Amino acid sequence: MAYHHGDLRRAVLDAAVEVIASDGPVAVSLRDLARRAGVSHAAPAHHFKDKAGLLTAIAIEGYGLLADALAAQPQELREQGVRYVRFALDHPAHFAVMFRPDLYHREDPELVTARERAGHLLRGGVGALPAGRRGRDQQAASLAAWSLAHGFATLWLGDNLPGGRDPAHLFRSVAALLYPPTTSTVDG
Repeated sequence: MAYHHGDLRRAVLDAAVEVIASDGPVAVSLRDLARRAGVSHAAPAHHFKDKAGLLTAIAIEGYGLLADALAAQPQELREQGVRYVRFALDHPAHFAVMFRPDLYHREDPELVTARERAGHLLRGGVGALPAGRRGRDQQAASLAAWSLAHGFATLWLGDNLPGGRDPAHLFRSVAALLYPPTTSTVDG
């Protein structure tokens, strides 16, 4: 990718997402991203200061994208899980960075806000369950639901699940084992 004009910050973010999607977050180098963008090796540092700053920006963007995906209606728990899985499959580079706080500035105020928004929406699916179905401990129920969706997405991305099925359909079937639908169909 050659950068000539426009938004250098966006160009560097896009290049970093490409690198992460193909080679993982450890392969990211500001110097390499500058080369890809066709700018001096110091130019990306003006926007991100360091690699952790760049990865923080990717995590912020990822949490925003996740929150937007989760904000779609309905708030039904299994469909929240499907949207989580779809987000991970559609944005694997963001997903690879977001849950690795060792890679970025975890206390960045913009990151904290984005993470809290996504977390609030994730917990909303459990909160929408009838009281008897979520148990006494809503925090534990939220953690169980998140673990199910996150684990499923991670397994799918790692090519550890049987192919040939739609991931949303398969997730709904798996989730129905732990969170049975209130209607008579599994794919509700």
